[in-house]
Amino acid sequence: MLPENLTAIIARNETWTGASATEPYEGGWAKEAIVFVRALKPPKGKLPKARIEISGDGMHWVPEGSSFDLPAATDAVTFQRVAHFGNFLRVATDLPEGVEITLLVTLHLKA
Repeated sequence: MLPENLTAIIARNETWTGASATEPYEGGWAKEAIVFVRALKPPKGKLPKARIEISGDGMHWVPEGSSFDLPAATDAVTFQRVAHFGNFLRVATDLPEGVEITLLVTLHLKA
């Protein structure tokens, strides 16, 4: 039997500044996830790390504990693996004033 897989685009061509996050994605059926982040334009300023956040209801969020670098150049890709999450997932970060990144974020889930 083949495992169930799904790829979801949760942010497309979005420019993030300040406190930013992807749309929540309901993936409670999956056992594992990988988030890929690709910069679509040259980022401006020194980028902080992004974090994975989880939620039971898609409205109230807590850090899952994973953090990872945001991509530092156009077409660069970073990723983070996640397991043992609740029902909803998202990627979030807090960008300092003057810092921005335009990105594509995809979530890859596997049962």
